[in-house]
Amino acid sequence: MPKLKVPDAPPALVEVGMMLYPDCQMGMVHGITDLFHVAGRFAVDHGRDPIRVSHWRLQEDGGFARCFDSHADEPGGNSPGVIIAPGSLHKLLEAEEVAPYARWMLDRHAHGATLASNCGGSFALAATGLLSGRPATTHWYFAEAFRSRFPDVRMEADRMVIDDGDIITAGGLMAWTDLGLRIVERLLGPSVMMETARFLLIDPSGREQKHYASFAPKLTHGDEPVLKVQHWLQAKGAGPVAVAEMAAEAGMEERTFQRRFKAATGMTPVEYVQHIRVGKARELLEFTKRTVDQIAWSVGYEDAAAFRKLFHRITGLSPGEYRQRFQVPQVAAAAAAA
Repeated sequence: MPKLKVPDAPPALVEVGMMLYPDCQMGMVHGITDLFHVAGRFAVDHGRDPIRVSHWRLQEDGGFARCFDSHADEPGGNSPGVIIAPGSLHKLLEAEEVAPYARWMLDRHAHGATLASNCGGSFALAATGLLSGRPATTHWYFAEAFRSRFPDVRMEADRMVIDDGDIITAGGLMAWTDLGLRIVERLLGPSVMMETARFLLIDPSGREQKHYASFAPKLTHGDEPVLKVQHWLQAKGAGPVAVAEMAAEAGMEERTFQRRFKAATGMTPVEYVQHIRVGKARELLEFTKRTVDQIAWSVGYEDAAAFRKLFHRITGLSPGEYRQRFQVPQVAAAAAAA
């Protein structure tokens, strides 16, 4: 008598899990859940399976369990193939509370999961030790705190998304849109990613955090002479200043001052002044109708070409591109009417 053929079980849906923790950014959690839902609808149109999205919460016994499942009627399957640590609007996960989250991510990674983070979620991901010696990004505001806690990680805070194969990190609070599109592209292909981006009105082209980050000098280093010079530079404005002048203000020999300044701020004195000048130039591009050459001169650069090159290196945009993107609407309207 012929044996009845047992039909093969349908393949489990690819699953993306969100790791929840106290005070995590629920706007990001729900937003990226919706993004994956939209991508899933387009995937079905292309004959592909949608993405299963789950939220995971720490239990009293130290394990993690689903507290949300976009496809609860589907077979349980395995744990997520991608796990995302969201950021927080309020505080970073401290070293003493991050251990169970890092342990779970490390275990899932050992079982083949891709790990991802957004904004301050990078602190949880870095606590696994998996980022040691590897590039990562986080919100530019948290970059110094990250470098202090994880000096062995190659922090590249200018980057919006760093896809390093089995680990993906994304930068600022709203970088979850970039992260979501990157994951959709990897799981469902570029066509579905582009359709998702168009539907959600998200620019899929490569953005960078340095287009948005303002200069936030490090002022808590405890070196009083260097701090005195920093305050002096801010009060002085964006004009030209020599390293010898700064050393004199600090009451130090020039070579000693340069060494102390770099150790305290993470920048050479010249780099620091360049960031102050570019910061002032950004304000002038946003709030005035001055030409780029006039702005270059007002922040201490007689060579407008050199200013343009420096501006692009620090912000990732030319002065004209920056103005087009960030100029205050009233100023732009007045310039157009002139």
